[in-house]
Amino acid sequence: MHLRFSEFGHEYESYSFGYTVHGAREAGDNLTDLYAQGFLPYSSIGVDPNLFYMSRSVRVPVGIHTPSSENRRILKKFNDQFNCTYLEGDELKASPSFRALMLAYFAERHGTDIMPPERLEQILKRDIPLRAAEYRHNDVPVAYVLEVVEGSFLHYWYSCYDLTHANGSLGMWLMLDAIRRAQEEHREYVYLGTAYGEKGRYKTNIAPLEFWDGNTWNSDSALLSQLMKKDAVD
Repeated sequence: MHLRFSEFGHEYESYSFGYTVHGAREAGDNLTDLYAQGFLPYSSIGVDPNLFYMSRSVRVPVGIHTPSSENRRILKKFNDQFNCTYLEGDELKASPSFRALMLAYFAERHGTDIMPPERLEQILKRDIPLRAAEYRHNDVPVAYVLEVVEGSFLHYWYSCYDLTHANGSLGMWLMLDAIRRAQEEHREYVYLGTAYGEKGRYKTNIAPLEFWDGNTWNSDSALLSQLMKKDAVD
């Protein structure tokens, strides 16, 4: 991996000088190692398709994960309602229902600029092992989870669902079910993206949760909560 550093901020009084860290994946780089070093795939429009970024990402060691009582309540709410299959390769790229639901969901929940068709196309063309978990109810697609899967890990990258379920905790159920599927596939970790501010706090409802602190994977939940609270203030 070829590392790139970009100046981001500084606090001269304490001699603290901040740089963002990006890494360009090179031939022979092991994807599992990149994730283990705190990197996630960068997906903005027009960037190098081999680019990754370092952040406060979070992951679940699935071998020791046990659902909490609240997790079990959510799981019970949707268990046995859906049939889950996987779309991969050309089948994923050509799926009109996947594209339609993903674009509609992001446009409604986050605005049309967050996931325009060009960005989704770029994501699907990346040279990483992608699949989409497709959830159907009465043979109608109601949710998708776009995942990076390789060897010991699963990266829960993007999810979307029929917004008639927006107030029913389906989003959290999809995340919990991804962890359950990873356990069934004997994977070691599920990466859940980043954890910043109040928007990412829902991820702390899953335990145990490790976060990348810039040097190592840290399991101090109190420290993570403190950092996220500080994000919201800053």
